[in-house]
Amino acid sequence: MPEVPPLPKPEQSGFVNNDGAQLYYAVFNRRGGSPVILLHGGFASSDSWGYEVPRLAGTHEVIVMDNRGHGRSSMPEAALGYDQMASDAVAVLDAVHVRKASVVGLSDGGIIGLILGIHYPERVGKLFVWGANFNVQSDSTAPPDPAMKGMGAIFMARMQAQYQTVSPTPAGFSELRTKLGQLYAKEPNLTPAELGSIEAQTVVADGEHEQFIAREHTEQLARLIPGATLIILPDVSHGGPQQDPTGFHRAVAAFLGDR
Repeated sequence: MPEVPPLPKPEQSGFVNNDGAQLYYAVFNRRGGSPVILLHGGFASSDSWGYEVPRLAGTHEVIVMDNRGHGRSSMPEAALGYDQMASDAVAVLDAVHVRKASVVGLSDGGIIGLILGIHYPERVGKLFVWGANFNVQSDSTAPPDPAMKGMGAIFMARMQAQYQTVSPTPAGFSELRTKLGQLYAKEPNLTPAELGSIEAQTVVADGEHEQFIAREHTEQLARLIPGATLIILPDVSHGGPQQDPTGFHRAVAAFLGDR
């Protein structure tokens, strides 16, 4: 699990209020190319895109945000839900006056991307989802790998330290863990019909050594989305965008049509 470099200085940043949460966002290379919004995974924040933003901002307007309850965004009193997080992403796009953007989502961000493709098709250009499940019957049945368990402990320690540094409620990480645990027990529950309604050109991607989601589940997700392409990045796990940032960016850039 390599340390992620800090994000470059954004050209625009701020907060937008949406349904009980104050959401942080930042924009890089404003109006410098077709817009892309990057959606991070659970427990993390927009800071997890420190490898990808400098690479992508050379050819695109890049928007990042902190999901509700994560990073610099506030934690609402209500339970967390993926539909609400998708609505938050739309609120951020509205705040930066972007009508349509390609979506690159990692883990929870990938799930949010799927929901955007289903319920907000007019707002989504292309869709790249990494390490995303579409229902709660997705767990890998492979025996736990001690090395992966150690990696998970390192990840959680880093996420807690980052949360305490940037969150408006530095002592709230345990509440985030509780609310995400409740969310993961019941969501997502996307149906084949819903996934079949996605119109955006889509890549379903994951790491060769994905430790949480069964390969069969990821392959099924790619089959259920019309015309979707499946990409398995070698020699990485769920944290592939950080473990092999060059390979991850190469896949994203090729999909977006960059040279």
